[in-house]
Amino acid sequence: MFESAAIVKEEKLHLRVELSSDYYPNEASARFEIRWYRNDDFNFHYQEQRRDSDWKCRWDRHPNAHNSRDHFHPPPAASRTDAENAQWPDDHRDVSRLVLDRIEERIEMLWEQQ
Repeated sequence: MFESAAIVKEEKLHLRVELSSDYYPNEASARFEIRWYRNDDFNFHYQEQRRDSDWKCRWDRHPNAHNSRDHFHPPPAASRTDAENAQWPDDHRDVSRLVLDRIEERIEMLWEQQ
């Protein structure tokens, strides 16, 4: 499933995981980036790129002016204006499992649309 994983130190420190292109139909590249903070705030950003479009979403926990601390930026643009209040598990492992399950569902849907 994973092509590579690396800690990125530019700007805000985060983990970038490139997903294997073999995992996707129709020449897509995909990655997710994770930032986790000591106060349990986080940002989990998923993005697919194709020649003619991007598809992205984001799971967040942080104080902000646009939504509750826990919120979701839905696809396809993951824009701030479309953000929805949400409630995420307290444990980072449960959040990671939730996000990876949603990514897996997305990939399965892409293959079914083939």
